[in-house]
Amino acid sequence: MNKTFFRTVLGDRPADEMGFTYSHEHIIIEDSYVTAGYPEFLLNDIEKVAEELLGFYKAGGRTVVDTMPANCGRNVLKLAEVSQKSKVHIIAPTGIHLEQYYPENHWRYTYTEAQLTDLFIQDVQFGIDKFDYGGPIVQRTTHKAGLIKLATGDEPISKHQEKIFRAVVNTHLETGVPILTHTNFGRQALEQALLFEKLGARLNHVVLSHVDRAKEVDYNRAVLDVGVKVEYDSAFRWPADSPNWTLRLLEALLPDYPDQITLGMDMAKNKYWKSYGGGPGLNYLMDTIPAFLNKKGLGHHLDAIFIQNPRELYTFALPNS
Repeated sequence: MNKTFFRTVLGDRPADEMGFTYSHEHIIIEDSYVTAGYPEFLLNDIEKVAEELLGFYKAGGRTVVDTMPANCGRNVLKLAEVSQKSKVHIIAPTGIHLEQYYPENHWRYTYTEAQLTDLFIQDVQFGIDKFDYGGPIVQRTTHKAGLIKLATGDEPISKHQEKIFRAVVNTHLETGVPILTHTNFGRQALEQALLFEKLGARLNHVVLSHVDRAKEVDYNRAVLDVGVKVEYDSAFRWPADSPNWTLRLLEALLPDYPDQITLGMDMAKNKYWKSYGGGPGLNYLMDTIPAFLNKKGLGHHLDAIFIQNPRELYTFALPNS
């Protein structure tokens, strides 16, 4: 395989096949500990999910990045099936999400850095477990992880989270897998970026999500100045009577950081899906962002946001890449 490839649930593909990409989505969230606490996150109906993705494909979309990592609602078999039905490339994650999505006695707390690293590498190189590490039996599928995720919350980065960071960067450096993170409303985004820099991650293959929720232009500049990419996904979330900070940040920052900004919808709640009877639906960004950027004289950045930047980010960061 050419070194410029991205890894989908259906196999590795050349980078130039990635096409129009949404950089942070939730495609399948299986009945799990997560949905027991957050039933609005249940997204496990293959036909409904495939219907929405097919609409995305027909509108020109080609790739989506799923962001539900190990043992918190991930179902790689369903991801593979909806990819086959819709023709949309799906990048599946390994890694660990926020603590609130796992029981207090979860193995994430007791596994060592080396054990976590090995588990993540297995997902990337050999295939994701059919049972998503939900029991004593591990049965690896042919469907491999194409990114690795970690998350921090409202408080400063903890010692436990630092262990996750090290395991994630270990995996990234060993396999070339790109890194995506969760930030809570952009909190700890700068600290995340600086820690990745300290640990030696290839920063052009690291993206921090939800940083538009931090609102402040200067804070976003500080994060971008470290060299990571950011992902904005709240364009449809801002109340009608408040500023749309996602659009404001795009207008302010695209001229100076055209190669570091990506967009997604982050539709983790089923009420956002048209196929589930809600809205605005997956095609919202395709329907609204081009008109906004053209109005602001920034339309020439569309390919960067949706094609070029995701392509650089989500291809594997092999040596000298």
